[in-house]
Amino acid sequence: MALTPEQAVEQARAAADAARRAAESAQSIADQLADTAGHAAAVVTHGAVDPTVFRLAIFVLAIFVGYYVVWQVTPALHTPLMSVTNAISSVIVVGAVLAVGVNVAPSLGEGPIWARALGFIGLILASINIFGGFLVTQRMLAMYRKKG
Repeated sequence: MALTPEQAVEQARAAADAARRAAESAQSIADQLADTAGHAAAVVTHGAVDPTVFRLAIFVLAIFVGYYVVWQVTPALHTPLMSVTNAISSVIVVGAVLAVGVNVAPSLGEGPIWARALGFIGLILASINIFGGFLVTQRMLAMYRKKG
């Protein structure tokens, strides 16, 4: 049975409402987890460390761990590493396109201009990263081709 355009629009609205409720639920769960982690840190340190500082410290530690992990990669694994980086950047491009184009969905509203501007900057930087990654990958694979 074919849907009329009105029925399709109504189903799309219902799906959008369900997605909005799910996103709000996920946000509240994430907020509760963050608050719990912050309170746990406060209990462990007897309130000496602010939860924001605790989260910032975890972020900085993650940066250092990532830096040392990447620099310990052997040269033979750089090509697969670049491929993974390109895949991650493609996900960033999807998010940036969504941030830039928020006004195409009337139910989402226009969104703040700074979010659209940051989305555009993210889109440009991720695109440069993808293009450069493909160039580096192509050049590294060319090193393994037989000459002649």
